[in-house]
Amino acid sequence: MIPRRRFLSGLLAASAASTFKGPPLALADIEPSKLKITSVDAYPVKLWERSDQGKLPEFESDFDPQRWRYTGPYAQLASAIVVVIKTNQGITGFGLGAGGAVACQIIEGHLRHLLIGVNPLNIEMLWDQMYTSSSFYGRRGVFVMALSGVDNALWDILGKHSGQPVYRLLGGTTKERIPVYNTGDPETIERGLQLGIEHFKVVVRDGLVEGEAGKRRTVKMLEEARTQVGPNITIMIECIARWNDVEYTIDMANRLENLNLYWIEEPLSPDNIIGYQRLVREIDSTRIANGEHEYTRFGFAELIRHQAADVLQPDVSWCGGVTSLRKIAAMAAAHDLEFTPHRGGSLYGLPLCLSSSDCSWAESFGTTDDGTDLMNAMSSRFENGYYYPSEKPGFGTNITEKLVKDHAIT
Repeated sequence: MIPRRRFLSGLLAASAASTFKGPPLALADIEPSKLKITSVDAYPVKLWERSDQGKLPEFESDFDPQRWRYTGPYAQLASAIVVVIKTNQGITGFGLGAGGAVACQIIEGHLRHLLIGVNPLNIEMLWDQMYTSSSFYGRRGVFVMALSGVDNALWDILGKHSGQPVYRLLGGTTKERIPVYNTGDPETIERGLQLGIEHFKVVVRDGLVEGEAGKRRTVKMLEEARTQVGPNITIMIECIARWNDVEYTIDMANRLENLNLYWIEEPLSPDNIIGYQRLVREIDSTRIANGEHEYTRFGFAELIRHQAADVLQPDVSWCGGVTSLRKIAAMAAAHDLEFTPHRGGSLYGLPLCLSSSDCSWAESFGTTDDGTDLMNAMSSRFENGYYYPSEKPGFGTNITEKLVKDHAIT
């Protein structure tokens, strides 16, 4: 077991950029007070190749279990957006968000009116203005996904303006590299092993509706995975909220105890905080990971208050962007919780993985996926099981406006 640590080193405010000794030479003539946003655009984009993307669903009946699992284009990477913010001094910020076309409408119809003509370096103030202005309709869900994309684009501008990578604006790194854990179906394990990865999160497809037969299939699949990787490789599981019952989850934890799982992730609905509280209290054989589908520091405060997670997993493209993510990291540290951001292997999630003393690994992003050129442009440098920081200003992506438009979903 990896011991929990008590504090998060190096979390600084955005104003930390002012501590650097002089502006970079290429930006020497830029005056921060005169920097203004001139345009804000957002695009739903295709990040990975899927033959069924955009295909209409086919259900066997009104009671087909897949009807409860059909997310359309508004969940996971299928809903990714890229926000493009331009300034009057030639700096362009690119931000990863989510929420698909709906989030883009929110940005274009609402948030952009709070951004045009203002100084993009006042990130904390702008986040508060945007979040507060939505409080009657958007405290969670697709609005915060849209806000995430905008906030990340602003941090990209701040990094490029200061000539510093974002992780240095957050106080630098507590580690020069970070191990990768690969997320995928069991079939991806062999590929990950060949790449030097030693930590695997296996996606569990069967859940409550599949009953006892589903339980047996899950146990068999994970026993085979453990045999495949041996006793010293880390295995955790992702349940996609399909177990959705406390007693079911406790029974499965007991059945899987001898496999030495590192965590069980999101077995219940994100709204079942009391259920998660029971799981944390009653399951001793492994940890309960939660928070991928929670929003802002306010949502994570409730998880912490109810002791509803051993591992917090905010997603930088869902939880409110870097501004929100760094506050959640500080909250995790203050309560001695592990902090493992979802999509931590993206160049948007990696800065907090690097700066946090409570983050031990980063989730794969693009490394073993069938990703598009756009996804690859925002994936961290990978070598033999580890991700490394980018030293380029901002998030260090290779995104261009043309690349975004080439992969835009219309």
